[in-house]
Amino acid sequence: MATTAQNLPEPWDPLVSFREFVKEELAPYPGRVALVARMVICATLVMILTMTFRIPYGMHGAVFTLIISRESPRATMRAVRTIVIAFAFSAVYIFIGAMFSLDDPTLRLLWIIGTLFIAFYAISAMTDYVAATGFGILIAITISLWDLHVPAELKVENTLWAFAQTAMACAITLLVELVFSGFRRGDDLRRSIAERLASVGELLDFLAADQPVANRTKKSLTRLALTGTSKLRQIVQVSAYSLDYREQMEAVVTLVGRLVDIAANLAYFRIQSSDNAHKRLGTLSQHIANLRADLLSARIPPRIEFSGSAEVPLLREMEKTVALIPDVFATNDFSAKPTPQSEDSPVRLFARDALSNSDHIKFGLKGCLAASLCYIIYTSLAWPGISTAVVTCILTALTTVGSSRQKQVLRVTGAIVGGVVVGMGAQVFILPYLDSIGGFTLLFVAVTVVAAWIATSSPRLSYFGVQLALAFYTINLQEFKMQTSLTVARDRVIGILLGLFMMWLVFDQLWSAPAVEEMKKSFTASLRLLGQLSIVPLSKDIRVVTEQTSSLREKINTNLDKLRVLGDAVLFEFGSSRQQDLALRGQIMRWQSEVRMLFLMEITWLKYRLQLPGFELPEGLREAQLEFDDEFARTLESMADRFEGRRSTKKAEFENSFKRLERNIQTCYSKASSQQVTAQLQTFQSLCLRIGSLTMSLANEI
Repeated sequence: MATTAQNLPEPWDPLVSFREFVKEELAPYPGRVALVARMVICATLVMILTMTFRIPYGMHGAVFTLIISRESPRATMRAVRTIVIAFAFSAVYIFIGAMFSLDDPTLRLLWIIGTLFIAFYAISAMTDYVAATGFGILIAITISLWDLHVPAELKVENTLWAFAQTAMACAITLLVELVFSGFRRGDDLRRSIAERLASVGELLDFLAADQPVANRTKKSLTRLALTGTSKLRQIVQVSAYSLDYREQMEAVVTLVGRLVDIAANLAYFRIQSSDNAHKRLGTLSQHIANLRADLLSARIPPRIEFSGSAEVPLLREMEKTVALIPDVFATNDFSAKPTPQSEDSPVRLFARDALSNSDHIKFGLKGCLAASLCYIIYTSLAWPGISTAVVTCILTALTTVGSSRQKQVLRVTGAIVGGVVVGMGAQVFILPYLDSIGGFTLLFVAVTVVAAWIATSSPRLSYFGVQLALAFYTINLQEFKMQTSLTVARDRVIGILLGLFMMWLVFDQLWSAPAVEEMKKSFTASLRLLGQLSIVPLSKDIRVVTEQTSSLREKINTNLDKLRVLGDAVLFEFGSSRQQDLALRGQIMRWQSEVRMLFLMEITWLKYRLQLPGFELPEGLREAQLEFDDEFARTLESMADRFEGRRSTKKAEFENSFKRLERNIQTCYSKASSQQVTAQLQTFQSLCLRIGSLTMSLANEI
């Protein structure tokens, strides 16, 4: 038998914990130096062109070079194209609004309120968050411009310069990415997944050899667990690959992330295991090594099966997770190599439920209220210097209290460090002694390196780096000179604090939406949508069916992706129910990987239901499958009901349906007329077993 013990925790020291957290976040990882270098080069080029040719809104362009996607040249090009289109549309919208509202103060106020609602609605309903936020930012910075008592020609010119500054930043970023793309080797997604599998394999090798785990391995697992999978999911989401490939790789990312989380906990156990436990640990390590080699070589890995009970704690959970990874590749006509998206595949600008989901409207109203209050305050006080409050509302806007609070904390600390400490500090101690753009460039590069390095951390800290740069740029890159007036910095920092206060008041106090409640809604919605997908109405018109299934798949993907973001947000919420919320978060995150696997299997299963070419079934077996589909949908619905606290008893009916389907498959085996039919039945049976066992396992846990 294996025995375990865990080191007794030392008394909690917040300073030590914070130091370790920062140390882990700022530790280098593969590709980080190159990424930071590209970000710094882009921002510096924008600054030099801005100062040399006296282009307005230099801050706006420089900060955008830090947030444009850099996952690949193609992804960067897509991001640039979307951002430029969004900004061009917003510029036209501003001109049209000014033509109709500028001469009437009441109409002007109503137009601004309506415009702010549209901006926040776009942030919630658009599929590209950066483009939506950019649209809102351009609206925010030009609102104060059009309120100034200056000639209309100057207002039009500056609005066009704001658009041109963004277009220039996008062009520079794309050019730098294309230049550096020749030096990048391999697939970033597969390489990152392989790095995580290698760290888990190292841990298992130490445990299998009954040796203490090396500190390097512990730190690597801790760093990867803290970093999470958000960066990997972003690579998948912005990729130009087919929908099937993206869904499958998102499942792989979810499972590998779960594996790293378990391994990070296991690394701190002292294990005295038996020979049998050593053997199982070694076997699991070998399977992980094989998986890693297959992924890097673009091969489809064979199925993995484990049997018996695990003596080492958490080992059974790791075996279950590893066994699910090959199933991802077996759920479809999967090519181990990335399959590019068809050129005629439409790119959706808005979510499919943009007009039907009331949550988008509610979010637009909340954000509009916060930003409108900021506008009314700084206009009533005739204090345009604090107009940064409206930009703050847009930049910190997210759909839950936790995630909004997270951004607010990072923004206010980033504003203090970037605006007060670095910005004002430079005005007092450095800028008075600089007399050329060369000296300012050195200061700019130094600050941007620090900000970019922090911005490439995990989501728990990355936003701090963006805000540090934004606050510094706002103070020192708005005019074509060395800014030494502390009044400017004071006004802009006060505006940031005003915006944060209004967001806290509206989102946290008036319309509270705890992240854990949003997690429950997204999880139960995923279960119900998956049930709807399994019983999609049959139709002879394949276009109707395709539209229905595509809509459901998009909704399921969106809900499953939200769970990880909301899970991070729960960590920033406090109160009497915090421990209970954290426990529920852990359960949902564990079940999420199983639901995503069911989703992938259901996509292939749906082909048999629709009798697509190559997926035809004998009539008797087809009837059994349709009955199974109905019970599967009811079972998922009952899981959602039980998770919400309502009683339901559907498990036995699903098991009976599952057994009847298996008997029908065996009957068809005996009547198979050719080897091709037998092979097809074997594939169908294997998929049936995986769906049935995973569904019953999930139902038992819930």
